[in-house]
Amino acid sequence: MTLRPETLHPHDPDEPLATPADHPRVPRRELSWRRAARAYILIMATTDFLVTFAVVTSLCVREYGLVDAVELGVLAAAGLVATTALYHGYRRQHAVIGPEELRSILPVAGVLAVVSLVLQGLGILDVPHALVLEALVLTAVLTTLTRLLQRTVARRLRAEGRLTRRTLLVGPLPSLRPVFDALDDARCHGLTIVGVCAPEGPGEPPGTVLGSYDAVPRLVSELAVEAVIVSADAMDATELRRLGWCLRNEPVELLVLPPLSDVLPRRLHLEPLAGTPLLSVAVAESRAQRLAKAVVDRTVGTVLLLLALPVILGAGAAVRLTSRGPAFFAQTRIGMQGRPFTIYKLRSMYLDAEERLAELRERNEGNGMLFKIREDPRVTPVGRTLRRFSIDELPQLWNVVRGDMSLVGPRPALPSEVAEYHPDMAQRLQVKPGLTGLWQVSGRSNLSAERSVRLDLRYADNWSVAMDLRILLRTARAVIRGDGAY
Repeated sequence: MTLRPETLHPHDPDEPLATPADHPRVPRRELSWRRAARAYILIMATTDFLVTFAVVTSLCVREYGLVDAVELGVLAAAGLVATTALYHGYRRQHAVIGPEELRSILPVAGVLAVVSLVLQGLGILDVPHALVLEALVLTAVLTTLTRLLQRTVARRLRAEGRLTRRTLLVGPLPSLRPVFDALDDARCHGLTIVGVCAPEGPGEPPGTVLGSYDAVPRLVSELAVEAVIVSADAMDATELRRLGWCLRNEPVELLVLPPLSDVLPRRLHLEPLAGTPLLSVAVAESRAQRLAKAVVDRTVGTVLLLLALPVILGAGAAVRLTSRGPAFFAQTRIGMQGRPFTIYKLRSMYLDAEERLAELRERNEGNGMLFKIREDPRVTPVGRTLRRFSIDELPQLWNVVRGDMSLVGPRPALPSEVAEYHPDMAQRLQVKPGLTGLWQVSGRSNLSAERSVRLDLRYADNWSVAMDLRILLRTARAVIRGDGAY
């Protein structure tokens, strides 16, 4: 099929428009993100102005009096907002999900620092350097906090189905799977799928596909679509270009889904080649990243181990006093590059747990990789409490300090599991296993085997220290809630 501008025209007079009964439709007055994006940016800019004004005015009022302090506050606030706009800190495409609205704060502060130094050198501005530095630091910190708060509120609204973009997917259904998987993983992305346009042909599930590729412009207009996501294999460059021409007069974003999955945006960047963009993918982490992760693991692991030591000793005493056997449980696991090591946990089961395993296999509620039962009779009463709050795993901090494990990483696998790995799954062994990981904060025992492996591979491909810190924060929340722990 060849897409032509005349067949892709959004208002083909020979083709009747679908009625509301044919396709789900939301009145335009209820289209949230198209209007809310302007309000979101306006609130951000207004908050930046007010925060900067308040900081500068409060710092300068004692030195220069109220009138001069207000003038300096207005000038500084206007300068910050204008500079942020120049650095694309208020772009709608980056709102809520993009890191640019946070990253723009540091370069903006740097520019303002240079401008203030120039003005001081010219004798136009008579403000002490220490006062300028204090104002910049306070403004940067408070602006970051207010933006984080605004993003949190917006993401919560998106999780409730508000502030979302009505989205049309274009391409073969198998190629669109990453989009649907992303929708399952989180709802803060702000996409509401209103339909799919797939290639003409039999075999498509009934009720799923609204039309072929030719119908895209018409559906964009009828369904008030705000974003069109096209898979890379849906059409060639010429057809995609023609589709863009046909959507030019529609208030819609055209997004292309590359043939990549589980690759974080920070690993990607575009390189120009005579007008043709090349997508560069970082395939390995740097030495600096590996060193930073090792330093964080050893440092934070040691601090956490010292803090957890009273809890570990108290829990160990409770285990010894309430059931026969040692307080600690040791087991061989496979670490980075396939090296075996001994993992340590507080014992949460009776001593005959392994012998009773065969009779309980039919009751397995795990995901195929792990044997789990919500009411496992082999778990001691104290062990249930230890598992509920993951206290039984605290001794693994010693493995982190020793270097066998990381604070964050794939689940430490048993030798029997590793023996059955196919080549893709073996990539989990390219990083150290973790005390926690994406599998921990995404459902723990509630995950399917396929999704558990996929999360481990996603982490192995995309890890960073910043990502580790976010996972640690989410882990604390998951442990407190007891999500998937049994």
